[in-house]
Amino acid sequence: MKPRFFIHTTGCRANQWDSSVIAGNLEGAGYAPAGADTAELVVINACTVTEGAVRDIRRFINRVRRENPGAKVVLAGCHPQAYPDDSFGADLVLGQAEKLSPGRYASAAGTFVGPRQSLAMDEAPEDPAMKGKTRLFFKIQDGCDRFCSYCVVPYARGAPRSRPLAEMLRTMETLARRGTQEVVLTGIEISAWRDPESGAGLTELIAILEDAPTPPRIRLSSVDPLMFDTHFIETAAASRKLARSFHIPLQSASDSVLAAMRRPYRQEDVRKILDRVFARMPGAGIGMDVITGFPGESEALFEETRAFLESCPVYYLHVFPYSPRPGTAAALMDGTVPRGAVKARVRALREIDARKREAFHRRFAGSRARIIPEGARRLGRYMRGYTDNYIPVHIPYDRKLENRMVEVKINKVEGGIVLGEPIMQ
Repeated sequence: MKPRFFIHTTGCRANQWDSSVIAGNLEGAGYAPAGADTAELVVINACTVTEGAVRDIRRFINRVRRENPGAKVVLAGCHPQAYPDDSFGADLVLGQAEKLSPGRYASAAGTFVGPRQSLAMDEAPEDPAMKGKTRLFFKIQDGCDRFCSYCVVPYARGAPRSRPLAEMLRTMETLARRGTQEVVLTGIEISAWRDPESGAGLTELIAILEDAPTPPRIRLSSVDPLMFDTHFIETAAASRKLARSFHIPLQSASDSVLAAMRRPYRQEDVRKILDRVFARMPGAGIGMDVITGFPGESEALFEETRAFLESCPVYYLHVFPYSPRPGTAAALMDGTVPRGAVKARVRALREIDARKREAFHRRFAGSRARIIPEGARRLGRYMRGYTDNYIPVHIPYDRKLENRMVEVKINKVEGGIVLGEPIMQ
């Protein structure tokens, strides 16, 4: 009988890609997938960007110890790379490079974490798969060297490195051949992607993929605000494949807070970017990450962010309370914001998010769009797919429509749910 494994993934889409690589490598080494309660090898591919992520690590390991006490628990990835001494009682601790082949360390115990300076880009599998996913997240870049004052990612992911263009084109052709309908290009800082051989950047990549064999829809994950120059916007607007949805890590709209965060743009820069994007792509869906409660963020500085977000035409917000991470510059800053004030600010921003989502969804009622329905049933009788500009449309369940590009009519928004129907050809 084959030894069994289970992988628990926390954090970003890059981690989801990494876990698919880990799973493929384990299966290639003779392991079989299983549930967390029956696997002999339980791997947690662990995020560390917030205190909440660290609590998730502890809770998961404690649960495995209760439900599967004979399992070998492996703590892997971002958290051990940044904080190798924090094992939470795991039997085996693996860094970013080591985590990709945990089978090599299965008979060992202890900590195996190489230096961040030595981290390299993982090699894409010949046939990448993320089971249960209609959209495939394809990691094209890893690492960051910006060292924003609040962020532990450079310590957890190492310096920027990029997947070679030739390897990406092979993978995209494989995905197209097997019928994948949408691929999301993801990474830690995809605006830093550079082909190691030619030096081509993300804008050039979009143009190259336009005429290459690829899935019919390509979506970008989080893109740095300063990526949105005229060349990038024009290339994105002209593309037949690129989805008109962009996620921008704004973090704050207060110039004072942005300076303390070491973010290289200011509120007016972002406002001009949005104006240029919407001038070329009026229906684009733009989301933003926002952190509130950063050290020194007074009520007046928070109001600058709140007022900007109320006034700008973005689709949705991902709101996070500031979370101090050991080893970052912000963790040593004065001006801690009281917890009650942080909670109130998070609530206020999430209320803005809810209103903006509702308004954006209603704006497109009565229009047509194309979605790729996922197989899972939702609300008992629907299946869901995302439009080009990232609206989640629910249509009556029909298994024949799964993983197909389907034209739909968006009928209405009811109870916060966008309802539509397929347009039969």
